[in-house]
Amino acid sequence: MITTAIRVARVGSAAELVAAALVMLGFPALMLAALVPSVPAFAAAAAVTYLADHFLHRRGSYLINRLSKVRAGLSIRFLIRELLLVLLLARLSLSDNLMFYGAVAGFIAFYGLQAPHGALVTLIRNRRRMPVATRNVDLASRIRIPGAPPQWLLDRSAEKMLHLDLAAVTGILVSAQLDSAIAGFIGIGVTVGLGCLYVLSLAPFVRGNRIPPRAEKVLDAVDDWLRAYRPETVLYFSGSKESAYQVNMWLETMEQLDSRPLIILRERAILERMAPTTVPIVCVPGGVHLMNMDLSTVRVALYAANVGKNIHLLRVPTMKHVFIGHGDSDKLASVNPFSKVYDEVWTAGRAGRDRYALADVGVRDDDIAEVGRPQLAPIQLWHGVPEDRMPTVLYAPTWEGWDDNPGNTSILLAGENIVRTLVTADPPVRVLYKPHPFTGTRSAAAKAAHQRITALVGRAAAERAAAPAFTADAGAESAAAAELTRIGARLAELTSAGEGGDEAESTRDGVVDVAKFQEIAGLRAEWNDAYWRSFPRWQHRVITDAEPRLYDCFNVSDAMVSDISSVVSDFIASGKPYAVTDSAALGAEEFKRQNTAVRAAVILTNDAAGLGGLLAAVRDPSTDPLAAERGELKRYLLGPDEPASIVRFNTAVGDLAAKAETRNRGQETRTATSELTG
Repeated sequence: MITTAIRVARVGSAAELVAAALVMLGFPALMLAALVPSVPAFAAAAAVTYLADHFLHRRGSYLINRLSKVRAGLSIRFLIRELLLVLLLARLSLSDNLMFYGAVAGFIAFYGLQAPHGALVTLIRNRRRMPVATRNVDLASRIRIPGAPPQWLLDRSAEKMLHLDLAAVTGILVSAQLDSAIAGFIGIGVTVGLGCLYVLSLAPFVRGNRIPPRAEKVLDAVDDWLRAYRPETVLYFSGSKESAYQVNMWLETMEQLDSRPLIILRERAILERMAPTTVPIVCVPGGVHLMNMDLSTVRVALYAANVGKNIHLLRVPTMKHVFIGHGDSDKLASVNPFSKVYDEVWTAGRAGRDRYALADVGVRDDDIAEVGRPQLAPIQLWHGVPEDRMPTVLYAPTWEGWDDNPGNTSILLAGENIVRTLVTADPPVRVLYKPHPFTGTRSAAAKAAHQRITALVGRAAAERAAAPAFTADAGAESAAAAELTRIGARLAELTSAGEGGDEAESTRDGVVDVAKFQEIAGLRAEWNDAYWRSFPRWQHRVITDAEPRLYDCFNVSDAMVSDISSVVSDFIASGKPYAVTDSAALGAEEFKRQNTAVRAAVILTNDAAGLGGLLAAVRDPSTDPLAAERGELKRYLLGPDEPASIVRFNTAVGDLAAKAETRNRGQETRTATSELTG
């Protein structure tokens, strides 16, 4: 029942549900206490509403957002509480008392300060918002960018300002109880005084020397930097904040380019979620600003997603435009008809080329290049399960997608069956469950299924830990946990340095320290190693955080169960056995016909039948009937092992840049000829 209530209320936990109930019941309790009248009861109800409200705000509860939508926002709730306090004074027959008029005047004055406070906060934020935000771009030597105001001034500013009424409310309640106006006037004075001080503290930050230059100067500085840096290859990306992983997966590839790289983003939310990189990043939210930027030296533009805002760069004829996507799979998104707007489409292997030919969406075969997947370099090849450990099976389903196609994900119909079969397998295996980060974002049913699977893995892990047959090396695990803590503290220290500023300050100070960047990369590798040593090799695990990464899970697993997505194509690089669920019940032959990546897979039905074949291949690779097919499919999907994918990718970039140069020189010649003959 509690779980149902949490889901209906759309709160994250039982504690949030209780806090939400206290907020809902607290205000009627305040009114009742005011009408009785009872000062102690009113004080108790007020304390409950303050604390519950604050708790929900700190949790970012969905309920808080909904209250604002129905005109019961934060300021209204504070005002109602104060009006009910005035009602309490009236019911106590204090309406002719000086304290009553002091309370009314004090609250009016306090609310009079809300307007200048809100206006100043909004003005400061707007004036410090840059038309172009950057990372690893030296703008500080070109324009003056002042530091951000102290974080405490602007962070949750409305909540902080409104909570200043605590002094007045407390003082008035004390006065009402003691029948003495002194405490009330002191409280009112403190509230109004602190409110004035807060407003005065904000005022200096709207002056000219505390705000960045005008947009024109910032844009000129960016163009000046572009002319000095002379970028040659651009990775362009636009999308929702949840899609940041689609551009992050290309960062290491961009760092390894032979040409000078640049990343152009269109949303600030994406910039905030970018992984550390040495590549210069320019975030240009405005289409007009982007179209006016000096990108004359760029010869190749790479696109990781098909989105409407791509048109703002696609219009530039002096560069060649390439769709590289964010994964290689048999999903319809991999053959989007929009792809024909690009000069070329790059696929991992022959499979991608054939996919476009079969789809017949207007992408010509001559415009397709096979470049491999440079991101797959960290994936290790499989050489069988070591004798000293239990086999590990990774369940990595994709998300539910934007429609209700039953073939989108196995999590709805098959997920629990798959996990239940794996955790009860005999001989036993270890299960790692790592769902897609979008899981449950659109479908409540998918979210509920994910929660049930998580609970199932948790129960199986607890039962295994309690079984005498499973022993652990407590000393080694404790040492690894201590190592994790040490590495985590150092990573937090390195990654938090310079944080806390606003967009302008991050643009000014966001030039990467290469030595620190390299140390962070080394620490992340150490963290990953320590993570897997921090618990027994037989312990089931749910992994929903960004770390460890999916490829790290690949490397510690001996087999995988997944759905039709790029995860399957990537896993094939390991050479390990894998299974794919036919969630739409197409039948094995039709499923293989429609989906290239499952040709060497164990095909599962929604009841998880067939998992025995996968586990048998893991336990005795010599009897694996699909081993040869996996090797052949790997070459078909991802291309040859030699030359390395990053070499092929760089070659493709160079070849296309040469085509762009040829086109531009020809255009210049034609223009010059036209001027002479004209």
